Amino acid sequence: MSSLPTSLSAAAGNGAPESGAPQSGAGAQPPAANAPAAGPANPSPTFSPLYQQIKALITQSLQSGEWKPGEMIPSEMDLAARYKVSQGTVRKAIDELAAENLVARRQGKGTFVTTHYEDVVKFRFLRLVPDEGEPHYGASRVLECKRLRAPAEIARLLDIRTGDSVVQIRRVLTFSNEATVLDEIWLLGTNFKGLTAEKLNEWKGPMYALFEAEFGTRMIRATEKIRAVSADNTAAELLSVAPGTPLLSVERVSFTYGDRPVEVRRGLYVTTRHYYQNDLS
Repeated sequence: MSSLPTSLSAAAGNGAPESGAPQSGAGAQPPAANAPAAGPANPSPTFSPLYQQIKALITQSLQSGEWKPGEMIPSEMDLAARYKVSQGTVRKAIDELAAENLVARRQGKGTFVTTHYEDVVKFRFLRLVPDEGEPHYGASRVLECKRLRAPAEIARLLDIRTGDSVVQIRRVLTFSNEATVLDEIWLLGTNFKGLTAEKLNEWKGPMYALFEAEFGTRMIRATEKIRAVSADNTAAELLSVAPGTPLLSVERVSFTYGDRPVEVRRGLYVTTRHYYQNDLS
């Protein structure tokens, strides 16, 4: 059994209650005479609830690859023993991870690390819904995939230095044989060594599943900005619409574990037969 990490030993070990709050006792030593006085310059530390600390430790194991996408994680009982906390604390941590689609409970089987192959995840990042029929991934035609130095704006969004290595992908997505999305995608070069247009064109399935399976990079969350634009001549030609046609412009920044940005995606959407759906909760 793994021992409790040092960061939780005060909160959960040695018989301490699970509140995560620091304890004081008769043996506590008075502050040194030259200790700095408490005040705005020396704010008191904040303590997260214990289940949040357990959630962070489980997330670290997901990030390190201890439990890979599609694999079952240890039971709540085993995790409780590993971290020396109650099963209720572990259950609350897993509830939050499940709500964030990082793990999924399967009745009678256990809890599994989700993958971008699963419907609950793979359609999470596909917000384009057809007016008729069920959501589905379109056919991808890669126009180019090249490695270059990050321009300033992309570097800022990816939290890297201007000139650092990035991969730029341009592609067209077609639905029912109609060009619908023109994507410009920027990826961290360090995460996607060996990514080529040939690899992208050979892959059958969601692009994020490729990133997960071949490059060990999993998209956890994303932020988006949406606005209306008019098609310029290049976009009009690639999307088979007239110049000036209204398009939906979607800029997405996707993050992996540790809230680290790894992708900037700028898409132009034809909404003649589709609409953009966002579920709010």
